[in-house]
Amino acid sequence: MIDLHTHSTFSDGELIPSELVRRAEVLGYTAIGITDHADYTNIEHIISCVSKAKYLEGILDIRILPGVELTHVPPAKISSLVAIARKLGAEVVVVHGETPVEPVRPGTNRAAIEAGADILAHPGFITLEEAELAADNNICLEITSRSGHNITNGHVARVAMQAKAKMVVNSDTHAPEDLISSERAVEIATGAGLDRDQALMIVKDHAIFKGLNR
Repeated sequence: MIDLHTHSTFSDGELIPSELVRRAEVLGYTAIGITDHADYTNIEHIISCVSKAKYLEGILDIRILPGVELTHVPPAKISSLVAIARKLGAEVVVVHGETPVEPVRPGTNRAAIEAGADILAHPGFITLEEAELAADNNICLEITSRSGHNITNGHVARVAMQAKAKMVVNSDTHAPEDLISSERAVEIATGAGLDRDQALMIVKDHAIFKGLNR
């Protein structure tokens, strides 16, 4: 399992990075992104702190990617903050998309895609035009296991397939029980309307880390 959207105690997660990574390793993860919520007020702190979790790579059998989830950042400010995140050393940049269960500012999805984020998380009722732009810009659209955000998984998968945009399955983990196995990820993708072969391809042949999954 490769899961590039999780949270630790450095934002609203329940686990410190060491426990988060260990629990992921036990579930068979080969890579995990620690992407705590960030905006202009805390991005330096988040990246500095989660980057220290890399020390575990020499001990545990898992790759650790420090990153951020840019959350409720005004669309006009997303591009510059993506650039700052990368300059600070973020290995994966996620943007908190226009989920229907939060008052995310309209225009966030498009701004994230144009800014070159790695993953647009839970993009809600993303338009076909936005999905086509994501395909052109090599941005991954997220299918999520997170309750609430996942109510538009079917729409996201359908539009992504139409646009030939890349998809990833992430957990958006905040608590220990949120982590998922590869088998569960395949079920989530299938539940979003993909056939089993498509779901297996998305989970096993990861769009960002091909060949690393198992």
